[in-house]
Amino acid sequence: MKKTLRRRDLLAGAAAAGTFAILSRTTAAAESTAPGGAPVIPGTDIPLVDYHVHVEAAPTLDKLVEISKARGVKFGIVEHAGTKENKYPVVLGNDEDLKRHIASLEGKPVYKGIQAEFPDWATCFSKEVVAQLDYVLTDALTFREKDGRRVELWKAEKVKIDDPQDFMERYTAFNVEVISTEPIDIFANPTYLPAAVAKDFDALWTPARMKRIIDAAVKHHVAIEISSSRLPRLAFLKMAKEAGAKFSFGSNIRGPNVGKLDYGLERVKALGLKREDIFTAAPPGRKPIQVRKFG
Repeated sequence: MKKTLRRRDLLAGAAAAGTFAILSRTTAAAESTAPGGAPVIPGTDIPLVDYHVHVEAAPTLDKLVEISKARGVKFGIVEHAGTKENKYPVVLGNDEDLKRHIASLEGKPVYKGIQAEFPDWATCFSKEVVAQLDYVLTDALTFREKDGRRVELWKAEKVKIDDPQDFMERYTAFNVEVISTEPIDIFANPTYLPAAVAKDFDALWTPARMKRIIDAAVKHHVAIEISSSRLPRLAFLKMAKEAGAKFSFGSNIRGPNVGKLDYGLERVKALGLKREDIFTAAPPGRKPIQVRKFG
């Protein structure tokens, strides 16, 4: 049976090699903790949290907790959530699904999240149940084409781009739409490009396009994920920091390297990030689902 390629398989690449028996702590893993029980980066008060972890990254949730403790990184656990058009092994599609996901994480030393899929995801759930999550994460990798089709940009065989500039204008606009119109906390996989145009990354991600995404994130109080797939690049991150953006860390890796945040730690040092630059989940009553207008 042919294995289906999933976005985190592509983004993680070789980083997921090895076995679960090989567990090394993240570079400079912390000894002290921040509020919420997260370790902190030594010499700072920045919490070391991987907010982009899927249960299927390990055989069981208990194994993920074991890896989290061994690596010295607190995990935020997400499941894909949205309508039936989204094709994943698990897609939470209604309040009962979401309640079961939340219940499965109760009592575990993890944050509770979802990876929302496509702009219509919020139609599946009540505000009251979504508000029980610590956070909602999403990205723009399931892209809306001109004819309304959902295109999975990480699947090279499904992506055909005849006019890169036209694609980038529409893709940038879609990124801004996702950030501006969805009640989310974290924007993941920022500046990802499909294989068809990735070789022209620096030319296509112009300062003007990057600024549009950053401005939307700052305006709507959405944190920008620093991904272990080594995105965004430093130019984007510098611009985002200067604009006052918040940042989170996410590995989105399957296998023993889940929670490995070396790229994030590199960027903390390069950018001189401080605690106030890092995402903190909104308190009850102030969740995006409760305070933002959407739909």
